[in-house]
Amino acid sequence: MIISYKERIASRLTLVTAMIVLVVFAIIYLVVDFTVVQSIDRELKLETDKHVGQIFLVDGEIRFVHKDEWQEQEHSQIQLNPIFIEIVDMQGNSMDKSPNLGENHLSFSGDKREKNEAWTLKTGGREVRQMQIPLNHAGKREGFMLVAKSFEDARQLLTNLRNILLILYPGILISLFLSMRFLAGKSIQPIQKIIQKTNLISQSNLNERIPVAEPNDEIAQLTRSINDLLARLEQALTREKQFTSDASHELRTPLAVMRGTLEVLIRKPRTSEEYVEKVKLALESIDRMSEMIDQLLSLARVGKGKMVRDEVELTSFTQAFAQQSAEESGREILFETNLSKPIFRLVNEKSLQMILNNLLQNAIKYSSSSSKIIMQVGSHEGAPFILVKDEGKGITSDSLAKIFDPFYRELDETGAAVPGTGLGLAIVKKLALESEIQVEVESEKGRGSIFRLIF
Repeated sequence: MIISYKERIASRLTLVTAMIVLVVFAIIYLVVDFTVVQSIDRELKLETDKHVGQIFLVDGEIRFVHKDEWQEQEHSQIQLNPIFIEIVDMQGNSMDKSPNLGENHLSFSGDKREKNEAWTLKTGGREVRQMQIPLNHAGKREGFMLVAKSFEDARQLLTNLRNILLILYPGILISLFLSMRFLAGKSIQPIQKIIQKTNLISQSNLNERIPVAEPNDEIAQLTRSINDLLARLEQALTREKQFTSDASHELRTPLAVMRGTLEVLIRKPRTSEEYVEKVKLALESIDRMSEMIDQLLSLARVGKGKMVRDEVELTSFTQAFAQQSAEESGREILFETNLSKPIFRLVNEKSLQMILNNLLQNAIKYSSSSSKIIMQVGSHEGAPFILVKDEGKGITSDSLAKIFDPFYRELDETGAAVPGTGLGLAIVKKLALESEIQVEVESEKGRGSIFRLIF
């Protein structure tokens, strides 16, 4: 059975409140019970203090200081709150008692001989609160005086209080649950509006946003989080559409070249030199497609697997990479560093190698064969960095914000796109983001570029 959220909120709050109310009711009952009992015990103590100096047992005989006190009306009549008195010997045998006891007797307790405390018992069908006091004469214990007071009114009071609390308890819980349920329903109305609005948003209208009602409460924070999520989804979908469009366009161009070349070849017989030339052109288109597919696969694989990070010493790693790249490319690649000590960072070695390789290939591609390429490892304000610098064509200020977009290629002097796939820097950005490396670019048209990886 599915329970709505407001029902769960109301149930939980009611359950917590039920426990609190139960504890409060229990405390009220115990406090009243304690107060009533203490009040009766004080009255018994006053009565025993009043009579203990007036009644003596001398050699088994009862003697009174004031005989009239024993005959007073409160002990001879059954009143609203009568006081019952009985005198017993050491064995608990009754020697005398107040007339209002009639045929009944108070209870002598041998266990409470030395304890000046009261207890509750029944005598003659009535519930009383009793206390027993020892009677001494000449330093010798002769017997006990039992003093009791009716407990029925107090018991009636406690019973009525208990019944009232038991009747109030379920009523309070029911009214509390209904109130909580109503308030919970009112509280989640903004969430229901968010749900209704969110259900109306689909792929076709991802540009719509949920209106924010209150600027500072939790509902507003939830609304802003959903709006931020929708913005990210819209951007991702836009990039996906653009990426798909650009990929299909980039792959269609070499395919069109291959198709045109092959169609030209089959129109009429050609010389062997013409066949070789056209086949080379077709192979170049195939190579371009292969390079682009490899780059696309690399871009798609970034972030798909779990990145394992190892401790890499940046200086020796970059120096070895620069030497190997210089040997393979035949270009002059200088290595520089201002560090006197090794510097270690946790990084994925293959990702770092791919980032440096793409940056270095761009430096080689966009600079003349006679210009220098510099790879530098350093530290600035405690943050280590790797720098790749060339003295090539440079990048215009308008293109700096776009060079990391997939398939973006700057136009050359003739207005044509620079040869390449336009995916190298997109891979650099994605790998750097996954590796928590910050990429900074400085470039000026005609004076070269500087790419800095900050760890």
